[in-house]
Amino acid sequence: MTYPVVHDVVVVGGGAAGLSGALALGRFRRDVVVVDGGAPRNAPADHVHNFLTNEGVPPATLYATGRAEVARYGVTLLDATVTAAHPLDGPPGTTGANPAGGAGENPRPAGSVGPARFAVTLADGRVLHARRMLVTTGLIDELPDVPGLAGRWGRDVLHCPYCHGWEVRDQAVGVLATGPMAAHQALLFRQLTDDLVVFTHTAGPLPADDAERLAARGVTVVDGEVAELEVTADRLTGVRLRSGRVVPREALVVAPRFAARAAFLAGLGLTPEDFVVGGHAFGDRVAADASGATGVPGVWVAGNVTDPQATVIAAAAAGLKAAAALNADLIAEETDRAVAARRTASPGQTGPASERTGSVDDQAGAGHDQAGAVVEQAGTDGGQAGAVDEATARHWDELYRGRERYWSGRPNPHLVDVAGTLPPGTALDLGCGEGGDAVWLARQGWRVTAVDVSTAALQRSAAAVTAAGVAALVDFQRHDLARTFPAGEFDLVSAQFLQSPLEFPRTEVLRAAARAVAPGGRLLVVEHGAVPPWGNAAHHRTRFPTPQETLADLDLDPDGWDVERLDAPQRQATGPDGQTGTLIDHLVLARRR
Repeated sequence: MTYPVVHDVVVVGGGAAGLSGALALGRFRRDVVVVDGGAPRNAPADHVHNFLTNEGVPPATLYATGRAEVARYGVTLLDATVTAAHPLDGPPGTTGANPAGGAGENPRPAGSVGPARFAVTLADGRVLHARRMLVTTGLIDELPDVPGLAGRWGRDVLHCPYCHGWEVRDQAVGVLATGPMAAHQALLFRQLTDDLVVFTHTAGPLPADDAERLAARGVTVVDGEVAELEVTADRLTGVRLRSGRVVPREALVVAPRFAARAAFLAGLGLTPEDFVVGGHAFGDRVAADASGATGVPGVWVAGNVTDPQATVIAAAAAGLKAAAALNADLIAEETDRAVAARRTASPGQTGPASERTGSVDDQAGAGHDQAGAVVEQAGTDGGQAGAVDEATARHWDELYRGRERYWSGRPNPHLVDVAGTLPPGTALDLGCGEGGDAVWLARQGWRVTAVDVSTAALQRSAAAVTAAGVAALVDFQRHDLARTFPAGEFDLVSAQFLQSPLEFPRTEVLRAAARAVAPGGRLLVVEHGAVPPWGNAAHHRTRFPTPQETLADLDLDPDGWDVERLDAPQRQATGPDGQTGTLIDHLVLARRR
C-alpha cells in the first residue's frame, strides 16, 4: 500500500536552480520533493566559478552543501529520475506515493493544501502527486563529432569563457568553428590569451568582416576539417587536421548544441522550442515568461532548461525567482478557497439538501483503513450549481480510481464499539468512502445516510451495500461538506477521520455535524492522534488536534450536551509492508440532551 500524499511542489532536477527554489519553498513551510537523477550538466568540470562565496568549489561539493541546507527545512530529496508527467484532470493515473526522506522541522499550517494538478512518474514506477511543478532539469551539451573530443569535455575541451577561461589563460587555445558564433567565441578568449587559433572545420570560410576582426586582434585562422584531437599523458597536446597537419594546442573551445532535458514534459503538452540568438538556433529550451511560468498553468521552469546561457549562479537566482512566483500562486489559490469556504460554510447557511434518491451520483468520498493512513475527506452536491468544488472532487476520484480497492472494507472499530451498544435508528455517515461503515450500520438495522464528494467512492459504496443485501437501508448523497450539508436530524452522526490533505473547513463541518444530531442522539468524532509507526516525513509534519481541542472546536452548549467520552484509544494495525504497530486515535463522543 502507498500513502496518497499531495505535495505542494515537486521540483524536478536538483542542481543549482532546483535546490535554490526548494530552499525558498521549504523556508515558506511548503511540502517540497526534489527529484534528481544525479547527472548535473557540470559534473565533468573540476570547479564552479563566478559564484560569489563559492568560487572554485567542486560541483559535487556545491550540490551536497545545497542538499544539506534544503533538508534543514523539511524538503524531501529523492535520488530518482522522472520519466513522465501528466495533468490529473486527464485519464485516471496511479495514486501518488509519498517518498521516504526529508528530515528536519517544517510544520505546515493546517488546511494549507489544495488539490493535486499533476502526476509525476518516476523510473521505478512510483508516482508523485503535486499541486505545482518546478522543472530545473538543465540541458545536455551535444558535442561536435570529433574523435577524442567528448572524453576531454569539461577538462581541456570547454565552452564558456566565464566558467573556465581563467584556467586556460596564456595557454595555446583553439576554437573549433561549427557555427556562426565562432568569431564571437574567439574574441572573448582573445582577452585571456595571445596564442589563439580558429579552426574553420565544418563552418567553412569565415565571413569577411569576422576574418578582419580576428586578424586585427592577432588571431590565426586555420582552414580545413579537424580529424581528431591529440592527447599525451592525459593532456590535450594538439589538433590534427584531415590533411595530417597537427597544430599544437593545450585547450580547445567548442560550441555544443543545447538540448533541453524536457522529454518527460510531453504529457503536459510542453515541448521545447528553438533557442535563438542573433537569428541563429543553437539548440532548444522550454519557453517561459520572466518569472519562469510556462504555458501550462502550475508549471514553472528555471535554469538551463529554459535559459541555456545561464551560469550556475544565474541558474540559482532563477530558481529562487521562480519559487517566489510559484509560492505566490499557491497562496492565491489557498486564499480563494478559504474565501469560498467562509462564504458557504457559515452557521445557518449550509445550503439546500440534495434529493435523497439513493443514486450513485448523489455521493461523496472519504474512508479509513486498518493501516491508519490519513487520507479521509468529505464533500457532497447539495443540488445547486457550484455546490461541489471540482478540483476537490477530481482529487478524490483520482485517489479511488487509482486502485481496485483503497480501504479494508471493515468498519471502524470505534464506531462498532459505540454504535454496537445503541438501539438502531438513523445514522449519518460523513465521508463514507467505500462503504465499510455504512454496510455494518445497515446490518445492525440502522437507516444510513452516507455522504461523500467522490462519485468513484460512492459507486463502490453502492456496490458494497448491494452485495451485502442492505441497499434498502442506505441512502447515498453527494455533498462537498465545505459547501453544503445533508438536511435532517439523526440519532447518530459519525465523523470518522475527516482529516484531509486538501484545504478543508474542519471546524465548520464538525459544528454542522453537531447541529445534525437529534435530541437524545450522539455525535462520534474519531481522528488520527499520531503518526503511524510506519509513517513518513510528510505525516511527521502533521499536527493532530487533541480530543480536548476538538471538543473546544465543536463549541457545544454545556446545557444541551453530555460528553460521554474524551480519550485517545489505541488499536493494533498492520502497515503497508506487513509490519504491525499500535495506532493512537483521538475520540470525542457527545450525547445531545
